[in-house]
Amino acid sequence: MFKDISVSGDAALLTDLYQLTMLQAYVAEGMTDTAVFDLFVRRLPESRNYLVACGLQDVLDYLEGVRFGPDALAYLDAQGLFGQAFLDYLAGFRFSGEVRAVPEGTAVFANEPILEVSAPLPEAQLVETFLLNQVHFQTVVASKAARVAWAAQGRTVVDFGLRRYHGIDAGLKAARASYIAGVHATSDVLAGKLYGIPITGTMAHSYVLAHDSELDAFSRFAECYPETVLLVDTYDTLEGVRKVVELARRLGGDFHVRAIRLDSGDLAALAIGARGILDEAGLTGVGIFASGDLDEHRIATLLARGAPINGFGVGTRMGVSADAPYLNSAYKLVSYAGRGRMKLSAAKSTLPGRKQVFRTTQGGRAVGDVIALDDESTGGRPLLRPVMEAGSRLPNASPTLDEVRRHWEEERAALPPSVLCLEPLDDPYPIEIGPGLAAERDRLIRSLSG
Repeated sequence: MFKDISVSGDAALLTDLYQLTMLQAYVAEGMTDTAVFDLFVRRLPESRNYLVACGLQDVLDYLEGVRFGPDALAYLDAQGLFGQAFLDYLAGFRFSGEVRAVPEGTAVFANEPILEVSAPLPEAQLVETFLLNQVHFQTVVASKAARVAWAAQGRTVVDFGLRRYHGIDAGLKAARASYIAGVHATSDVLAGKLYGIPITGTMAHSYVLAHDSELDAFSRFAECYPETVLLVDTYDTLEGVRKVVELARRLGGDFHVRAIRLDSGDLAALAIGARGILDEAGLTGVGIFASGDLDEHRIATLLARGAPINGFGVGTRMGVSADAPYLNSAYKLVSYAGRGRMKLSAAKSTLPGRKQVFRTTQGGRAVGDVIALDDESTGGRPLLRPVMEAGSRLPNASPTLDEVRRHWEEERAALPPSVLCLEPLDDPYPIEIGPGLAAERDRLIRSLSG
């Protein structure tokens, strides 16, 4: 049975064991000063020119409610790793810190903090795993869905992927992330209920197969749902379209079918053929909806071939982001007890201190970002905003889903067209390090290397 672990008494156990063992050491050592952690992506996948930040609302829900319930504490006690004093500390655990974040639906790039957590060290440490889990996955899917929606050039796109996504939580969060990024609806009924996303669907091949004839199946379904979409490729696709024409002749003025659906074969050629049959019969108002292993590249190819397709159902390849299924995301300590901290590891070095990301625009287009110290003045629009103080979200931290969707629309409109293109850029979007942050980084490198 589905259970939302993020708000259950076991939510705090959705972490890696080493978080808890480190916490016990921190508490024993009295290391409870304020720590600052950045969540960011080290580098973009080769097939991505930008990312769409997503997952913040789940982060805030979790931080406000994370607790160690009696069953969770009993389970930890049974592991034999934790002393009673630490278990007592966990019994009273609450997140009391601050969070700054870029709004969901913001375009982000490599090494830019997507969110910043500032809290007593044990609190900021414990939440790492959950925050990465939610922000990473939802950002992956939103970034893929944004490309799919862009490739469709304003045509309807529907999320069809629930049955092949990696679990229940993934199916729900993928529907939400996709909607934010420009997908118009989902077939996932529970996601519709939970998030208010429009739900839609057509029919399955099994419905046609269960009837004695294709025409009978179409007739019965249209009788039940007059303004429907009929799946025409169970047997011979173009013959299926002709059956729709026959149904229209029988029903006359009672024919209200909105579209046919193509799900296999050469979709461009079939769409052209189907459009010809429909138009010849006077059914110019019947649209063509396509599905079947689609992604942004295949959609772009279909439209480049002149396929007269009005909408797309996109499933597996979008929801699992087949070409870039993961990001090199990280959650790293950048300050503790008022002092900047950084890693020097090869290919995994980090930037120290509390930071801000400034975006510069010219003529309404973004032209570059600067990652700077929080108190550094570099010009441009600051992206990180306060969303939580003293463990409680701020009043402006929970926009509606449609407001988040509109924010991405504004972000997309401000990105250079070259960044939005499907192919990798030879000259990536420019990201600079502010002079103050560069000086602090160099100072720490000298200090740590001495």
